[in-house]
Amino acid sequence: MTSPARIRREFPGISTRAWEHPADRTALVTLRSLSGFDSLLRVLSGLLAERQHRLMYLATAVRVDERQFAHVHHLREDAVRILDARTTPELFVLQDPQPNAFTIGMDQPFIVLTTGLLDLLDPEELRFVVGHELGHALSGHAVYRTMLMHLMRLVASVGWMPVGGWALRAIVAALMEWSRKSELSGDRAGLLCGQDVDASVRVHMKLAGGSRFDQMNHAAFLQQADDYDRTGDLRDGVLKLLNLELQTHPFSVLRAAELRRWIMSGDYDRILNGQYPHRDTDKNARITDQVKEAARSYKEGFDQSEDPLIRTVRNLGRDMGSAVNSVGQEVGETVAKIGKRFSEWQNQNRDSSDS
Repeated sequence: MTSPARIRREFPGISTRAWEHPADRTALVTLRSLSGFDSLLRVLSGLLAERQHRLMYLATAVRVDERQFAHVHHLREDAVRILDARTTPELFVLQDPQPNAFTIGMDQPFIVLTTGLLDLLDPEELRFVVGHELGHALSGHAVYRTMLMHLMRLVASVGWMPVGGWALRAIVAALMEWSRKSELSGDRAGLLCGQDVDASVRVHMKLAGGSRFDQMNHAAFLQQADDYDRTGDLRDGVLKLLNLELQTHPFSVLRAAELRRWIMSGDYDRILNGQYPHRDTDKNARITDQVKEAARSYKEGFDQSEDPLIRTVRNLGRDMGSAVNSVGQEVGETVAKIGKRFSEWQNQNRDSSDS
């Protein structure tokens, strides 16, 4: 069931920074550095009854171990070994036909997989998902995702408040942008655990198109991402933003494309070859470096995007830059001419005075 004969590379001492998307990593470093933020988390943890959540799953779902869902248990063991995790999060299987997986909890994060997901995926695809969720747990995503989940409920209850409602929505919007980037990080962790590129893409294909995998095509699926990026006009660019605004996860097609982009960047192969940051150097990570890396990542995405809205903004910026340079050049030439004429006038007056 779990392909035990296949040898997968392990990453002793690997830091979560190895798989975290730059924007995700910057947000995490920033949140952790905020004064009083840890105290706020502790207060929220008490208010949100984290222990109650765990007890609920303990009573209504099946806890995975060597006796229950043993194949999932072995997948978790493999993922923990490959990513050299110091702790093994609890894992529950919940009866739900909707394919889903999530990691929640602030003090002791735990993973939940639905039966719909188990029915949909083959063992190697499930390995990717287990690694994805373990990546969330190791990166500390569960803390902020739990906060986002409850903030969304709070927004729904106070949305009628003109000031407080908008303030909360701004916080939620920022957390959702981070959440979408954290999913890209989780996908990278999942790929590192499974080390099967095809399986990682199949997961997103099945999440988009269901169990009828024989009716889908790997290359055509990835082509959809390219078509999505470049198709349409300015209206479509705006609609894309509106569609994404309240999503905690990027769309399946785009996630597969992002994973392909990470592989093509060479980072995946470098990690496989043992070139990755170690957790004992995490304390040396500076927030300024993380911010620069995130800015570089966003800029690359902006420069490479063929989205009509982004392309228009990019061209507008380029045209404005050209216009500014042109105006600057004309102003410079005009000033030079004035200076030349003033100098000639001074010379003429000097000659007149001498005579």
